[in-house]
Formats: sequence, C-alpha cells, structure tokens
Amino acid sequence: MSFDKEAIHIYDTTLRDGAQQEGLNLSVHDKLTIARHLDDLGVGFIEGGWPGANPKDTEFFALAKKELKLKNATFVAFGATRRPNVKAADDVLLGALRDSGAPAVTLVAKSYDRHVDLALKTTLDENLAMIRDSVKHLRDEGQRVFLDAEHFFDGYRANRAYALEVIRVAMEAGADVAALCDTNGGMLPDEIADVVHDVLGATSARLGIHCHNDTGCAVANSMAAVAAGATHIQGTLNGYGERTGNADLVTIIANLELKKKKEVLPQNALRESFRISHAVAEVTNISPSPRQPYTGVSAFAHKAGLHASAIKVDPSLYQHEDPASVGNDMRMLVSDMAGRASIELKSMELGVDLGGDRELIGRVVDRVKEMESRGFTFEAADASFELLLREEATGKRPSFFTIDHWLTTTERDEKNSIITKAEVTVTAQGKEITCSGAGNGPVNAFDNALRDGLNQLYPELASLELTDYKVRILEGRLGTGAVTRVLVETSDGKGEWNTVGVHENVIAASAMALEDALTFGLLRQGRKPE
Repeated sequence: MSFDKEAIHIYDTTLRDGAQQEGLNLSVHDKLTIARHLDDLGVGFIEGGWPGANPKDTEFFALAKKELKLKNATFVAFGATRRPNVKAADDVLLGALRDSGAPAVTLVAKSYDRHVDLALKTTLDENLAMIRDSVKHLRDEGQRVFLDAEHFFDGYRANRAYALEVIRVAMEAGADVAALCDTNGGMLPDEIADVVHDVLGATSARLGIHCHNDTGCAVANSMAAVAAGATHIQGTLNGYGERTGNADLVTIIANLELKKKKEVLPQNALRESFRISHAVAEVTNISPSPRQPYTGVSAFAHKAGLHASAIKVDPSLYQHEDPASVGNDMRMLVSDMAGRASIELKSMELGVDLGGDRELIGRVVDRVKEMESRGFTFEAADASFELLLREEATGKRPSFFTIDHWLTTTERDEKNSIITKAEVTVTAQGKEITCSGAGNGPVNAFDNALRDGLNQLYPELASLELTDYKVRILEGRLGTGAVTRVLVETSDGKGEWNTVGVHENVIAASAMALEDALTFGLLRQGRKPE
C-alpha cells in the first residue's frame, strides 16, 4: 500500500492540546519550530491553536501565514461553533477562524446534553443549529472542516440519540470528519471499540478519535478505535497534554506502520521519529521519558547476562522491532547514544561523507558516547555534531578563532539597575583581540563582546542572530552546583542551526555553544577555516 495522507489522517494537536500541559510554555518561535519538526515527520495535519482566542495564537497564525512553508502537512485552525443566537457570519471568533489563513478548521462542539444545558446555557436544538450553521459557513468560505465532538463518550452514555444527532448534523452540513473525543480520558479499549462501531453503523460518518490518557489507555483506545473503523487519529508528540496527557502520536504511528502495516507517513519518515521526538523535547524543555515506547533511550536497552548473550545470536529474541525502524538504537549496558548505523545515517543527512570507514565511525561512536555521558546531547544540536564529525574525519576541528580568556561581571547599582558586562580575548587570523560588550545578562554580554571583536575580520557575523537559548540542569541532586547543558539556536535569515555546551558553570557552557554557533555560521557562509 502506498502512502496516502487522506486514507488515514494523522492529526497532531501538540501546539494546542499538548501546550495545555502543566509547566509547558511555548513561545511563538517555539511553536514555529515544533511545526517544522512535525512537518518533517510527515504528519498529515498540524493544529496550530485557537486564533482570536488569545494574543499568542493570534500572533502565531499571522506569522505562520508568512513564514511557515509546509511540505507534507495541512495547517489547521481550532475554534468553537458560533455562540447561541448569533448569526455565523457575525460571530467574532468564527471570523478569526475564517481569516486565519488556515486551509482547514477544526470546530469543537458539545455532544453531551448536560454540557449544552449547563455550560452553553442553551437548548439542544440551538446547539445543533450552532453546529450546522458554523460548519456550513466555513465550508461556504472555502475551508475544510473537521468536528471535534467534545465529551462524546460521556454524552453517548447519557443520551445516545442526541450524541448521534450531533454527528449526523455536522456531516450533513459538510464536515469531512467527526472526531469522537474522550475528553475526560476515562474510557477503556473495549468500550471505545463498541461505541465507534455503533456510531459508524448509525451515521455512516467518517470518524476520528481523540483520546486522553487518564486510564493509561490513550494509545490502546486510539488503536481500538482504528480497528473499529476510525480513520482520523488525533494525538500529540510525546503524549504532551493536560493532566496525564494525550495519546502519544509517535507510538500510534509506529504501531500502525510496524504492526498493522498501514503506511501513514511518507516513505522512511518513521526513521526520523527518534530524532524529532527528542528535538521537540529540547524545544519544550521537558525531559523525554527514557521509557517512552519506540523512541525512549531505554526502549531498546538491554543489560548484560542472558539478554546480551541471546542478542548476540539474534537481536529479535529480545526486541519486538528493529530499533532502526524508528531511528533508535539497541543499547547494551549504560550507553546513552546512537550506534554506527545512526551515525552513518546522520552524517549522510548532514553531507559529511564518512566513506564507510569503520575505524572512523567507531571513533565517532566512542566520542559521542563519552560526551553524552558528560551531559552533551546531539539530537537537537546538529551543528555541534557536524563540527565533531568534521574534526574526526579530517583530524582537525574547523576553527576561525580561539577564545583565550573571558570575564563577566554583573552589578546592581544603588538605583537597583542591573549592569552586565563581558570582556573577551580571542585569537583570530594570527591577531590577539580584546573586546568588550554589555547586555541584559552575562550570556548576552558575552555574545555581544565576541561579535564586536570578530566583526572586523568576519563581517558575515553581522547576519547571524541568536534566536533561542535554553538551559537545563542535568543533575538536580547537586542543586546550584549541578552540571548545566546549554542549547543555542542561531539563524542567518536563511536557516537555523543548534549548538550545545556543557559545564558546571552556565557561562562556560554558553561560551562553548556560542563558539560552535559562530564557527558553524561562518562555515555556512562559505568561509574556509584557518
């Protein structure tokens, strides 16, 4: 079966439902970055949020209209049906959906009679009219419409006839799909299957499924819905979401492709799922679960002894799938990094030819393993990894300058103003340069000082912009003395790249990441290293 994104909809709601997770705060820039990762994975639909409902989503949609160029996915706006007793054309929030620039809209609608009465404070008939009018209005305006039937399973139990009528009305008005939402997350797989089967027979609608993980069954419930006939699956990357989270879309995709032999992503895209899962975790600044199915670093990890001896004979004896199928790697003992195959695949992707040199690849594997044991990560730091590859391949690290000395000071004066300065000494093109800079913090001051010193020799640096900066404490038990990992994202207006630094001192870790960032930027500009 060849890939057809319409055959089974893979619908991602990380940017909207996933963003409701406690402690997860996405900037507009974060949302653009995650959307691009999701598009690289090859999902069919990316739900961007609720334009008009809050300033951040409104800004995101305005930016997405100009900057987000998707290769695989259709961009989707989320919102509610019109308000009671208002014309669809006059409803302000419907207007925001209409004007969002998104080719598709998902409308959330009440399908539980008690919610219509208590939350919407309107009649059951008016709720049906709200659904009919809203779907028809957006369809007439040229947008594709999906319906999220909120609290559907609770509504079905309380008033089956009304819950079914909600689905019928939406489909008759022109909705493509009616997604049945287990909004409270309380369902079990056998119950989901029975309801989906019944709704399919009673309405002939194209059905979707949207599950939460409150019973620990979100993925199982989604799979049960597909087995019963649903062909539109909603979920979030890494299972992000409110309370215990949403259905983990990566796990569902892997189950569909590897277990059910359904091609739901473009060819070979599943092999990118490990990298993308971890790259998005770095953007959200939420540590990925090592025990996450398929893409956790422990998903294919084995201890010595019985497992090890068996795996030497045949890896499938203790592995349900080939880890390479999802871009992961089998690990023995306590290695936190990818093996030879992953290194070769990644080097090919980055355009660094290792020529099948087993000794060279082995050196890279050993070095990455050693560095990751100290806290480095390369899933979301491709540029630092490429510099490492080039160093191992040529015996010399690409270099345009050397940082010899630096000093940062932060002072609070009598007016409570914070003044941060940095002084940096670098050697470049045989010259020793001492430069200084100020900033809103020590890292910003350091970056400004470094650029100030190097700009005369490398005017290309003026086009580089530090677009993101993230700090993670790696050993919480050490408190303020812990090892710190810094991830820096840099842009030259034509693309972005990520670099990493690790040190007990956050400024030293930042200096490492910034040095890599500027070095890689100069390589991108076509400069030849010293």
